[in-house]
Amino acid sequence: MVKNTSNIPLVGGVVAAIGAGLCCAGPLVLLLLGIGGSWIGALTLFEPYRAFFIVAVVLLFGVAGWQLFRQPQLCDSELACAVPKVQYRRKVIFWLAAIFSLVLVTSNYWLLWVL
Repeated sequence: MVKNTSNIPLVGGVVAAIGAGLCCAGPLVLLLLGIGGSWIGALTLFEPYRAFFIVAVVLLFGVAGWQLFRQPQLCDSELACAVPKVQYRRKVIFWLAAIFSLVLVTSNYWLLWVL
């Protein structure tokens, strides 16, 4: 019997992507929401850790993808991971989270063209 832990790496990957985009997209989002102040400049302190966050995003999404696309072959027929509707829903959530994370991780490069 395979224990279902595919949500942990996926959530961790999204959190790491938020950390990677915090230095660049964070101030823009706060300003668009009308939140301002001199403390927003302190968010650039996360810039030296950006590479670590990006590595964490890639590793965690790799683990989540492996669990999602490889483990249904190893799944027991009585578990939720064997139901096609659940598999489809998890794949959609995985790809949406991956796209969201890609936008945050690459925000340092495309954000300059938006402003």
